[in-house]
Amino acid sequence: MLRPGLLTRFSLFLLACGLMGLPAISAKASDDTQNPPADQSAPSAAKSDTKAKAPAASEEETSDPLKRPVDAKRKKQNGKSFNKEVMGKEYKEWLEQDVPYIITDDERKAFKQLSNDEEREKFIEAFWDRRNPNPDSEDNEFKDEHYRRIEYANDHYAAGVPGWKTDRGRIYIVYGPPDEVESHPSGGQYQRPIEEGGGETSTYPFEKWRYRHLDNIGEQVEIEFVDDCMCGAYEMTLDRSKKDALLMVPGAGLTMYEQFGMANKADRFTNGGLERLGVNSMDQTTNQAKQFERLEQFAKLNSAPAIKFKDLEEVVKSKITYNAMPFDVRTDYVKITNDTVLVPVSVQLRNRDITFTDKDGVQHGVVNIFGRLTSISGKVAQTFEDTVMADVPSELLAREAENYKVYQKAVPLKPGRYKLDVVVKDVNGDRVGTWSRGLEVPDYSDEKLSNSTLIVADDVEPVPTTSVGTGMFVIGTTKVRPRVAPQNKPALFKRGQKVNFWMQVYNLSVDDKTHKPSATFEYDIVNTATNKPVVHSVDSSDKMGNVGEQVTLHKALASANLDPGVYKIEIKVSDNISKQTVGPSATFAVE
Repeated sequence: MLRPGLLTRFSLFLLACGLMGLPAISAKASDDTQNPPADQSAPSAAKSDTKAKAPAASEEETSDPLKRPVDAKRKKQNGKSFNKEVMGKEYKEWLEQDVPYIITDDERKAFKQLSNDEEREKFIEAFWDRRNPNPDSEDNEFKDEHYRRIEYANDHYAAGVPGWKTDRGRIYIVYGPPDEVESHPSGGQYQRPIEEGGGETSTYPFEKWRYRHLDNIGEQVEIEFVDDCMCGAYEMTLDRSKKDALLMVPGAGLTMYEQFGMANKADRFTNGGLERLGVNSMDQTTNQAKQFERLEQFAKLNSAPAIKFKDLEEVVKSKITYNAMPFDVRTDYVKITNDTVLVPVSVQLRNRDITFTDKDGVQHGVVNIFGRLTSISGKVAQTFEDTVMADVPSELLAREAENYKVYQKAVPLKPGRYKLDVVVKDVNGDRVGTWSRGLEVPDYSDEKLSNSTLIVADDVEPVPTTSVGTGMFVIGTTKVRPRVAPQNKPALFKRGQKVNFWMQVYNLSVDDKTHKPSATFEYDIVNTATNKPVVHSVDSSDKMGNVGEQVTLHKALASANLDPGVYKIEIKVSDNISKQTVGPSATFAVE
């Protein structure tokens, strides 16, 4: 026969297991370039799994990481991919340090199944948008407040570990500042309230936080934190007797009933239950009901809060997929200083996608461009906006339809990972297109041999002294206008057009005696269809005059010498002093 106290403890243990196992609640200018192929589409069709028994998910469902069906094999592969690719990078930090307390179990599982950085960037954007109380605003109050709370927790609740890792830090981050705090930083004499048994005892340092209301938890929520190690590590406790420093001392710190001989202190350890407070004036039924309430509250406090704005999920999805106004984007990276990188963002618009209106015999098109770069935590790093105008004589509109307008904005950024969002609006046609990608701005600060982006350009020329460093397509003393490639296709040149290759090399080692670098630069152009080299040339730093740790490379090629097809250009840089090499490459096509 089981004793009643043991049976009560066993029942409460089963309840605790059940509750704790609940899932979490869940500048105005433009340049014309010649015509790449008219067809920018890159159709692809996903083959259906003939073995699948369930109906195939719709296109909208499969675009949402939370709804996308994933088989067991894919889950295992993606799990391994997550551990290999994300471990030690910004995404792991975001998952394990930024949002561990507010991300639901379903969201966490979905994030771990994502297979590439682009999907993760979109997931993070959607994660914050689902929680944004004002989706029409560019600012996200929820996200801003979340990071403010993390900073506060680190400043006020650190105890051998960062403040966000502590119990007080976690509660503060999830639920915000309490409405009332009862603090006993030194412990000492304490008069128990009657619901804790009454009487006087001595305590460890502890705090009681009171919230008038917490969504999905209740009213007048009281949370107790105890520092029983006297080390500043306050732990949230379900047992209010944990703060009693005299709990294990016989005959000391007695409750009111124990002082009057109506109860024995030893009974606190044998009567079962969640707490060791001893008998009080409440009846046993009320005490048990209160224990169930505290147990349920404790379980909810240890779960991720519910998402308030689930209805925004469809809005976020539409923002990601909406692209009625097609355009192409290219980003490049050029070192400015050791800790600053110039990132030229080039936007290419096809004339036939712009709506023209007639004004006195001239066809006039207007496109507004807005761009925003945000860090992995969502903080805005740079924004830009401008208007591109196209004016074409009416009689030439048909001929100009397949040509392009290219706009560029160069922004300085610190090394790191960012998300670039570009929105383009065709003013006359009232159409909007969106583009979103993750960027990783390289770090050029160390002594490792490195290079800028290898830019395939249709125009490279020196600029006047008055224009150095200013204007579109200007990098230092040179205008470098890239040929923007359509999505999933190489940059296209017509036979007879000049193809330019531009690149900078950084951190070349300098000889201690000559005070000059020693490096070779090999240029190889290969026909990708036949894999046969068509151009090979070698330069040396010795023949380039007075150069230092940084070298700018520029080569031009007449495409008339090339047969129609796709080509790959590779520039191999070999530092003869440090024995380091880099070999960036790019593709282009000739028609």
